Amino acid sequence: MAAALQQLTLTHSSSSSIITPRPPNFCSYSNFRRRPLLPSASAARETPPPAQANAISRRELIGLHAAAAAAISLSPLGNKALAADDPLSEWERVYLPIDPGVVLLDIAFVPDDPSHGFLLGTRQTILETKDGGSTWAPRSIPSAEDEDFNYRFNSISFKGKEGWIVGKPAILLYTKDAGDTWQRIPLSSQLPGDMVSLKIRHSFLVSITGGLASHVYIKATGEKGAEMVTDQGAIYITSNGGYNWKAAVQETVSATLNRTVSSGISGASYYTGTFSTVNRSPEGNYVAVSSRGNFYLTWEPGQPYWQPHNRAVARRIQSMGWRADGGLWLLVRGGGLYLSKGTGITEEFEEIPVQSRGFGILDVGYRSQEEAWAAGGSGILLKTTNSGKTWSRDKAADNIAANLYSVKFINDRQGFVLGMMESC
Repeated sequence: MAAALQQLTLTHSSSSSIITPRPPNFCSYSNFRRRPLLPSASAARETPPPAQANAISRRELIGLHAAAAAAISLSPLGNKALAADDPLSEWERVYLPIDPGVVLLDIAFVPDDPSHGFLLGTRQTILETKDGGSTWAPRSIPSAEDEDFNYRFNSISFKGKEGWIVGKPAILLYTKDAGDTWQRIPLSSQLPGDMVSLKIRHSFLVSITGGLASHVYIKATGEKGAEMVTDQGAIYITSNGGYNWKAAVQETVSATLNRTVSSGISGASYYTGTFSTVNRSPEGNYVAVSSRGNFYLTWEPGQPYWQPHNRAVARRIQSMGWRADGGLWLLVRGGGLYLSKGTGITEEFEEIPVQSRGFGILDVGYRSQEEAWAAGGSGILLKTTNSGKTWSRDKAADNIAANLYSVKFINDRQGFVLGMMESC
């Protein structure tokens, strides 16, 4: 059953006032159950565009009194382009036509058409928007419909009109026409690599070490080109539309740790063989966190194996990623935020005070080098406008009983936060 769409708008000129009323039959936190939500950041707010076919109905637009759009053409500045250092005008809460229990995993838009995007999730969920994220409709891809499997679509990426979707059990989809049509690319039963040889058994990707590996991330890199990463640290590169893959890492993470354990990597002996998170910089560098959060690893193009690093903090790592200036951010379990000293790969971090109210911070997304947003449990939204030196709490999601776990800016005018909320 499709969820209702309730707009939640916050003007940044008055960061403490929410100007949209609560939805009818608003429930207390204790009476909520889990339902996905998608707050979106927009630089636009005018009359809402017509809904897409098969998208959210009129009844489901309860409480909508202005636009829920994210297109630059709807900028309040008229035809004047929004400067990169101008603050985003609002956050809007968008309900989605998906079943309760679906977990949203990734979102991407076609670079040449910022109004056309896709949203992925568990339970074979693919949603499509053609109005910048105002309305979303389920998208059926026949080649991805398999009666024997309920796919979890993990990652999506576009470069020009070419796009890729990767999921679990092992599935790879490719488009060359901006998502109008998708074809399924068969994954070889024997992917190459000196020390990493992966086989597909019963549609799961199984490594020669016996552990299950999931394709967790894919990045479109150019004409018919992409990088694919598994949760065991294998990185594969294709330049011919996915029909052949070349291993970029020549040694498994487990083998690397066995060889370097004497070098003093704390927690390496507890490594379970998988990553909990992995993030890629625009330059192609990777940072990954071990599943237990004991340590982290980095990889740069040309290196034969991942480089393990001791964590410089007492608490275990929740997640890591890249700042807009090329440095690293690090989140620890319990709500701590750290920024690396300088840029590039380092083990030196300094803690930044944040008002997390004791809830964990789960992700950070950069709109520019100066402006970034952090999201976490219980609707926590934090903002910095001075490159992370100080952070202030944004109350846009204060009345949403939700865990916000992913922040992604499509460009400097359009951003989204993925989360899971409790509802009646």
